[in-house]
Amino acid sequence: MTSRSFLRNLAPAAVVTTTLLASVPGATAAERPDPLLRRDADAIAALGVTGVQARLTTADGGGRAAVSGVADVTTGQAVSPEGHFRMASVTKTFVATVVLQLVGEGRVSLDDPVERWLPGVVSGNGNDGRAITVRHLLQHTGGLHDDYPDYTSAQDFQQHRYDSYTPEQTVARAMAHRPDFRPGERWQYGNTGYVLLGMIVERVTGRPWHTEVGERITGPLGLAHTFRPGASPVLPQPHARTYQRFGPGEPLVDVTEQVGQGTNGEAGLVSTTADLNRFFSALLGGELLRPAQLREMKRTVKVGKEFRQLMPRARDGLGLFSRPLSCGGRYWGHEGGDAGWVTAAAVTADGRRAVTVSLSGVVADSGTDVLRVEQAVSKLVDDALCRP
Repeated sequence: MTSRSFLRNLAPAAVVTTTLLASVPGATAAERPDPLLRRDADAIAALGVTGVQARLTTADGGGRAAVSGVADVTTGQAVSPEGHFRMASVTKTFVATVVLQLVGEGRVSLDDPVERWLPGVVSGNGNDGRAITVRHLLQHTGGLHDDYPDYTSAQDFQQHRYDSYTPEQTVARAMAHRPDFRPGERWQYGNTGYVLLGMIVERVTGRPWHTEVGERITGPLGLAHTFRPGASPVLPQPHARTYQRFGPGEPLVDVTEQVGQGTNGEAGLVSTTADLNRFFSALLGGELLRPAQLREMKRTVKVGKEFRQLMPRARDGLGLFSRPLSCGGRYWGHEGGDAGWVTAAAVTADGRRAVTVSLSGVVADSGTDVLRVEQAVSKLVDDALCRP
């Protein structure tokens, strides 16, 4: 779902913005502003989101785009439909794809215990890498306690927004706690498992997970705008600015410039709506995984109670969630959230229709407001994928 808990990702206050009707300069006949997408994007912005961009890609390669709100609350600059954003936990699907490619090559097994690849790393306080498998990590069923850094105040953000952590440091934080449950006993979303998966990828291949993503996914698919920013706190142009409130009644803080706390204890990937649509279409269309591994990726379990409130009838595969469509069948995808950002990417089961929506400046007063934002995002996704 998100880089941290969705309920903690969205700031605890609301802001009202004036939405701007979508206008995409230079749009071609195959990709032009779309009134239905714009309607749903406007509905999201009206809930207290400063900027929204959405894109639908269809089977013939054509697309429709819509934007709402503003990219900068000071200047009133319009949101770009080509804007870059931090995808946060959507990065997990890229990592899972690399792991499953390695499974298909016979270099890793889903039943391998973590201890085989990372001896002694998952240990202490009742944590046991001999009992946790690669599948457990991919499917959030390993039981590891998540102790991920978070910004607690505007002052904390200013002091720590350029901090970076090694994977080993991130895992060590988790190992300071007892596990939350025995491996395989239940489901609980977390980040530490994917940090460990990134470490396993490097142990197996001799190269960092993000290098493997580049060689195996973004390069072959031509995803020129998808990359790991590393310790760089800035985004390439164009991009919206993003904002957060750290407490009720506190001022809106521009949190655009930061080193994100994404997958592997370092910054996750940056992307665009067009690139994410291409990736998810290729993944579900069978371009990236062999049939056996794609089937494994789509073997799902029930999500936890908190997620069921936000995402009714959702199920979790291996780095990929599924949810029912109002027009029948299910769609596949992932969501991600970091300070100020929320991303949702989704694709039909055959890979022929994909939609991505990026939210910047997401603020909310309460859990009820968070739920409203999630419901509005889900409506945009369902409307886009169910259209004739």
